[in-house]
Formats: sequence, structure tokens, C-alpha cells
Amino acid sequence: MDLRAEDVDPNESGEEDEDETPAEKRLRLAKLYLESVKEGLAEGEFDAAEIDKELISARLKQDVLEHAGKLHLFIADSFDLSQAPPTLRTRGHRFSVTSAVASEDGRHLFTSGKEGSIVHWDLRTGARLATFPKLRPPKGKQKAGAPDAAGHTDAVFALALSGDGRYLASAGKDRRVGVWDVESGAWVKAFSGHRDTISALAFRKGSQQLYSASLDRTVKLFDLSVMGYVETLFGHQDSVLALDALRSETAVSVGGRDKTVRFWKIVDETQLVFRGGGRSSVRELLEGGALEGLDEEEKEEKEEKERKERKEQKRFVEGSLECVAMIDETTFLSGGDSGSICLWQTHKKKPIFTQAIAHGFNEVHSETEGLIRTPRWITALGSLRYSDLFASGSYSGDIKLWKVDPKIRSFSQVGTVGAPGVINSLQFISPPKGSLDDLTWAQDERSVKTPTSKVTSVLLVAGVGQEMRLGRWVTVKGDGTRNGALVVALHPRGLH
Repeated sequence: MDLRAEDVDPNESGEEDEDETPAEKRLRLAKLYLESVKEGLAEGEFDAAEIDKELISARLKQDVLEHAGKLHLFIADSFDLSQAPPTLRTRGHRFSVTSAVASEDGRHLFTSGKEGSIVHWDLRTGARLATFPKLRPPKGKQKAGAPDAAGHTDAVFALALSGDGRYLASAGKDRRVGVWDVESGAWVKAFSGHRDTISALAFRKGSQQLYSASLDRTVKLFDLSVMGYVETLFGHQDSVLALDALRSETAVSVGGRDKTVRFWKIVDETQLVFRGGGRSSVRELLEGGALEGLDEEEKEEKEEKERKERKEQKRFVEGSLECVAMIDETTFLSGGDSGSICLWQTHKKKPIFTQAIAHGFNEVHSETEGLIRTPRWITALGSLRYSDLFASGSYSGDIKLWKVDPKIRSFSQVGTVGAPGVINSLQFISPPKGSLDDLTWAQDERSVKTPTSKVTSVLLVAGVGQEMRLGRWVTVKGDGTRNGALVVALHPRGLH
């Protein structure tokens, strides 16, 4: 099968002139781009005549910064976290929700469950639109994954939505990547090839390239624009449990008990290996990495803090890396079973910063050993792309919100959102300005106070269950725990 797309210039305007000079062509294309920016800004909110140079300049600056791939949105302090934010809770799965994803336009929400079903929700009202149930495979094809089935035949562990909102990708225990048409709900295609359970999916931002990760230790790349398989990435020595991707032709993945984060450079066909396994922030202190770039007073404060930690905490060895999230094209986060969240950059082999015991301890009373305290695993991470805001999940009864330092040397907690149960997935989306007005459940007095705020509201989407998505190592019941999605509207502070 020829997977090559036709050679079409994406910048071709249909008005090509053979006598046009390169400078004239650049000017013409720039004018076309500005017109598209005007149309995008004017749609549904502004009249074209009212769009001034400042709006166009801000949009151009944002596009340039995003394409540069650097963290440039320092907005974590802009959100009002002093009160409980508006939330939407869904329920409709018999077993734990393994993944929850929302479309960038703020219209669609999809959830998947261990029982093998996928539910489509209207994000604006919380109403259930459709359910895609688990299919019964033909006799004799249970192990083969029923390649002809128009749906999944076993537990679904991962979901991903393309940036344009056209395709939903799903995968799980039947070892197939399913592609659905979002608008019609039709099953489009299934990709086979993985030899074990598929654990994670991620679309490359701004494209229809899809990555899949599996317990067979591989990462595969598909191109949905031609509905074809592209290549397989090898390197992990254990099950790949999570992955993430942004705009560049790169991806990051974590390999469970091989305790590595791998940064894949697709075009170069190379990978960077970052070895985890840190015990706590104390280890970073002893190795000197955590004190780089600090003055003497800051070093003394940090050393004193670490000495207190050493008295209060044991050193917990990290046995498995469970989740990963990209902040920008060169900065990413990892979390594991030691309860630590690590901040990495591609030019350093060791974590820049490690937050030990980020979600506290789980306490169990034993008749022989007495009180046993173990750190709660980091089960999910999600970042607001190219910004200083990210979230972490565990089974501590809440989702923690964190702010990355402007110099990207550390991060600190800025808030929490109550969420009883095990957090199995986290996602931030920033819907177009004004689109949250259609979300009946997200109305908030604080949002009315900021009509001219430069910071728009964002949505945090969490998949919550009574068990971890890939196993039953932890079970949380009672205290309002239920299998469903939790969507949180974070509004900027009101103007005073």
C-alpha cells in the first residue's frame, strides 16, 4: 500500500502566478494568513470591523511562540482557586473509568471503562449522547482480538481525540487501535500489530498522526490522513505505560519497571533515555542537581527543608514510572509508584526538580507490623500545553494543581480540586473564548467579572474510578467515589 499523500503545497492559494517573485509570494501568503486570523477572531464573538492591530498582533505572537515550542503562558496564578470551582460529574460505567477526553472546541466528551464500553457525552449539558458497548467476539477469535469487529471486544484503557475534533482513537486489551468518526459515531478503521494490551494513545498536536503504546514494549505511529501504519519504535525494556506528544515530530513515553523516560525523535530515528528511580528530593540534594543556579540564601533554605524531610520521610525507591506529560517541546514531567513527580528537560539526564511524596502517604494498620505508611502512587499527569500549569492525580481524594517556576527550575502547589477515587487520566483544554458560555454547568459569577481578561477559562478533565486502570493494586470505595468523568471549569480571577 502506498501511504504517501499527494504532493500538494499546503500554502498554495489557487492564485499562483508564474511571474510572481518570492518576495511577492511571501507578501501574498502573509495577507492570506492575516485574513484567516481575522476570520477566526471574528467568528461568533467580534465584528470584523472591530478587530484592531492589537488583537491580530497578539494572535500572531501566540502562534509564533507556540511553533517555537517553548513554555510561554505564565497563567497559573491567574485562576481563582480560593473557592470550589464549577464541576460536571458523569456516571455510566459499571467498572472504573480508564480515560476521559474532551474536544478542543468544548463540545464533546468521551469516557472509556474497564467493562469495554465507550460513552459519548455532550460537554455543554452533561447529557449522554451515545454508548458504544463491548462486543462479543466470534467463537475462536477471543485471543485474536476479533479483527473484523466494528468495536472493542475487551476492556478499553486509552482514548485520544485529534486536534480538529474529527477522529476519536481508542484502544485496550483487545490489542487493536480503533478509529471512530466523532460526528457520526461510526467505526472507521482498526489497526492491528501490537502483541499485547495497548496502554496509551496520543495525537500529535495539529496533525492526524497517532502514537500508541503497549505492554509489548513498543510504540507505534499511525497516520490517519491516509489511514495507514507508519513505523514501530523499539527501546523500552518493559511495558510502556504512558506517552505524550505535542506539535513537533517527537514523543515521550515511560517504560514501567525499566524506570526510563524515552524522548523519541521520529525524523532522526533516535531516542534520548532518561533514567528515573529517584528515591526522593533528598537524593537530588545529595547529588547537587537541585541546588544548581541558586544563591547562598536559597541553598540554605533548601538544605534546611531537606533536613526536615529526612526526619519525616523514609527513602522510597521508585520501582515503576506510571505516567508522563509534556509541558513544552523540551520539558516534561514523570510520576511513579514512589509518589514523586519529576521535572525534566531534554538537555539534562537527571531531573531538574523532584517533588517527593506529592500526594501524601497511604496508611494501613497491620496486626503484626502496626501502622504501615507507603507513598501514594502518581497515577496521572496532565499539563495545559506550553503553560506553567499542570495537574497530578493519585488516590488521595483530590487532584493537585501545580505551577512551574518561570525559570523552569522547580514547581509548587497552587491549589486542589476534590476528587474521591483513583484518578486514571488528566487532560487540560482551553476552549475558544466565549465557548464556555454554552456550558450550562460551568456558569460562575467570577467568570462574569472578567469580560476583558487576557486569560481565558480552561477545563480540567479527569477520568475517575474505584480501581487503577491497568490493575487492581489499589481499590477505593465509599466517600462519594464513583466511576465517571470529572470536568472542572477553572475561571480567572475577577477584575477589581
